[in-house]
Amino acid sequence: MNNKETLNRRQWKPTIGEISLWTLLGILFTGQVVLCFLFYNWANLDFLLYLGWVVFVVSMVLGWLPRIAFQSKGKVPEGESWLSTTVVVDSGIYAVIRHPMYLSGILLFISLILISQHWLSLIFGIPIVIYFYSSMVREEQSSIDKFGDEYKDYMKRVPRMNLIMGLTRVIHQR
Repeated sequence: MNNKETLNRRQWKPTIGEISLWTLLGILFTGQVVLCFLFYNWANLDFLLYLGWVVFVVSMVLGWLPRIAFQSKGKVPEGESWLSTTVVVDSGIYAVIRHPMYLSGILLFISLILISQHWLSLIFGIPIVIYFYSSMVREEQSSIDKFGDEYKDYMKRVPRMNLIMGLTRVIHQR
């Protein structure tokens, strides 16, 4: 990252609209968690409850694997956040899917819907899932701007979020 990019990143300030949106999303997320406590397995569909817990665990694993990959392969400058990679990381979980952190978040909200099984949890969760997906698409453009053709080639090799396709592809390559 050059000095101009570093300076621009430090000078970024969220707009009122962004702050408002994040506040709303935070309220919806908090509402989802509260609904899980108040209406745990509300529809009494045990299959969905167990599926929700499995999805929750997968979400937690997907949330931690990127940190390991970025810290070991991301060539992060000294003193910078583990997210400040200077190269395209295409090993570990990033050899399977391009956006494990976004998928982790999306799966977390889906798991809360499945665990609660209350219609309000679905209504609270859908906007958050949509926001995460749209943020992921914007992040891809940012990565193209930052890494250029190297990232475009990576996009051709690794699926965006399809964990099953990504695992199948990695297994077939071995």
